[in-house]
Amino acid sequence: MAQKPIRRNENILELSREHHYSLLFCWKIRQGVKQQVALERVCRYVNYFWQQHLGEHFRKEEEILFSMVQDEPVQKAAADHQRIRRQIEALNDNCTDTLLLQLADEVNEHVRYEERILFPYMEQVLSLSQLEAVGQQLNALHDNVKDNYADEFWLDK
Repeated sequence: MAQKPIRRNENILELSREHHYSLLFCWKIRQGVKQQVALERVCRYVNYFWQQHLGEHFRKEEEILFSMVQDEPVQKAAADHQRIRRQIEALNDNCTDTLLLQLADEVNEHVRYEERILFPYMEQVLSLSQLEAVGQQLNALHDNVKDNYADEFWLDK
C-alpha cells in the first residue's frame, strides 16, 4: 500500500521540493555505478550537483530553518550535513564506487529523515509567525532548480 503524501506547511514547501532533486541525485549515482559508467563521470556530476544545488540547499536549511531551534532533531540534521560534506570531499580525493554508493545512501537517508521527522517536528515547534518568516526568507532566495547536467551518464546502457 502506497504511503499518503506528506502535507507540508507552505512556508517550507520549497525545501521539500528541493529534496525531490536530491533523491534523483541519489538515483543517478546508483544508476551510474550499476551501469559501470566511468567513475570520473559520476564524480563530476556529484561536484556539479553539490555546487549548483545541494550546497546551497544545506546553507538555506542551516541559516534559515535550523537557526530557529537548537535541539536534538536539528542537531542531527546539521551533523548529517557535515558528514555529507566530508563524503563529497573524500570523493574528490578518491572516487570509488563504494564511496559513491555510501554518499547516495547517506543523502537518501538524510532527506527521508528531514521529510518524515524533522520537518513535521519543526512545523509543530515553530509558531506560525516563525514559519512565515522562514517562508519569506526562502522566497527571497528562490530559484527554479534545474538539474540540467549535460552528461546524462545515468541513461547509458
